[in-house]
Amino acid sequence: MKPIVCFDLDETLLHHTSTASYIPQSAAEALERMRGTCYLVLATGRDMDTHYSRQYKDMVKPDAIIHSNGMKITVGDEMLLDAYMEQELVRRVLTFAEEHGLAVGVTIRDDDYYTNWQQVYDLEVERWGQCGRHFVDPWKLLDIRVRALAYVGKPEGVHLMEQAFPELRMPMFGGFSGADIVDRKNSKANGLRRLCEYFGTDIAHTYAFGDSMNDYEIVQEAGVGIAMGNAVAELKAVADYVTADICDDGVYKACRHFGLILPEKDGQSDE
Repeated sequence: MKPIVCFDLDETLLHHTSTASYIPQSAAEALERMRGTCYLVLATGRDMDTHYSRQYKDMVKPDAIIHSNGMKITVGDEMLLDAYMEQELVRRVLTFAEEHGLAVGVTIRDDDYYTNWQQVYDLEVERWGQCGRHFVDPWKLLDIRVRALAYVGKPEGVHLMEQAFPELRMPMFGGFSGADIVDRKNSKANGLRRLCEYFGTDIAHTYAFGDSMNDYEIVQEAGVGIAMGNAVAELKAVADYVTADICDDGVYKACRHFGLILPEKDGQSDE
């Protein structure tokens, strides 16, 4: 039975610095060595078909993708799930964000629909030195089908919104600079179960790598849940295994540890 190996993208496979974003060479090598012997899956809060993400999808070349924290699932060009938030809920969330001065929105294709968009702009300029987003009127979202939203800001805003919207989950980003806003009915874990059915793989033969709170359910659900060394403490606490940091060959080392990369094909040291 071919195992399913799921990877979160940001700070699990893809490392961000103030000047660049890249997949460490050892992680890229691990993916190539597993290709064909495992089903490689991206499980991310991003919609990997947007302008900001397509390049990374092309780099990883996954067999399947769990997008938007489980609201969309694709296998190649086949759509297994395409779920959306209720428009009335989107309206209430945007109204709440406007009233409380919160930056809430989503990127769809090449456009960024955010309330209080200046906060997003300022944060990205502070972190990366620039902001290349194309901000448009967030209220246009009421005429668009929305899978999930995102909040950009401090943890206090997450707590405020969680109290107002119990029907939503808001797992924090790894850097605590915001959170995903997703329907409680969907998660990366639900996406993994759907892919197990599709590929005919038992859940016991699955692996899930992650670093932040939107990986919590899938790391718990997978046969083997793996937290990166740079993961938040809450994720490490529920993981079956904690590997090294993303910049210390964490993905590669965990794949070696669990035999996903065969030793006889390995040219690197275990050190």
